[in-house]
Amino acid sequence: MRTSFQALGAGLLLVSTAAFAEDAPPPDFTITGGATIASQYRFRGISQSDNKPVVQGTFTVAHSSGFYVSTWGSSATAGNSTVNIGGTEIDVYGGWTHGLGSSGVTIDVGGYGYIYPGASGLNYYEIYGSLAKTFGPVTAKAGVYFAPDQKNTVKSNTYVYGELSGTIPGTPVILHGHLGHTGGAFDYTKDYIDYTVGASVKWKALTFDLSLVGTNVKKSDARRAPFFDQTGTLNPGETYRAAKPVAVASVTASF
Repeated sequence: MRTSFQALGAGLLLVSTAAFAEDAPPPDFTITGGATIASQYRFRGISQSDNKPVVQGTFTVAHSSGFYVSTWGSSATAGNSTVNIGGTEIDVYGGWTHGLGSSGVTIDVGGYGYIYPGASGLNYYEIYGSLAKTFGPVTAKAGVYFAPDQKNTVKSNTYVYGELSGTIPGTPVILHGHLGHTGGAFDYTKDYIDYTVGASVKWKALTFDLSLVGTNVKKSDARRAPFFDQTGTLNPGETYRAAKPVAVASVTASF
């Protein structure tokens, strides 16, 4: 009989706890984050890690009003290469995201700071904005990043992009695509286009991704470009290698 009453008491406790959870309002603040191991780090199509593996992490605090602040970090290139950002990148950004009435469109606006502890002269900031809308299983997004002229740039830079993503019905597979254009201070041999096409699979807290990442930069563009490595050597082969299409694999653990 003691066991029966204990079981009944436990059951009532579970019921009352569930009812309380249903009645409790959602928290004002949510905290999310994750850690990633990737075969390399590509930023807007250009390798930031000399085509070598990297470790990355992210942390976000969001408020129910739509305001949020995040930080993201990655290991990166620290040796003689066309792109050398000092071995580490730390990004700090924040903004506001919200649905636009009953349109189904979500707006996201904010500011983004790029910090390179090993190469502080490269630090810069951007402002950004995007619109996204879901159509059945597919989500479409378009946005822009604008970097005003800063002390380490010769002019402003504009990056515009579009994205599509969607789940294959009946499967855990998510297909995603990205197309962007860089024009201004951050041209790479020329104003250029970058693209990503890939697939992700989620299993519990892990996300596995395999993507093709590249640009429209050609070998002939690299031969014409005045890109020098850290020894002061003009190296067209390395310039092209950092921009050519490659497969990038990653696994991310989220919390």
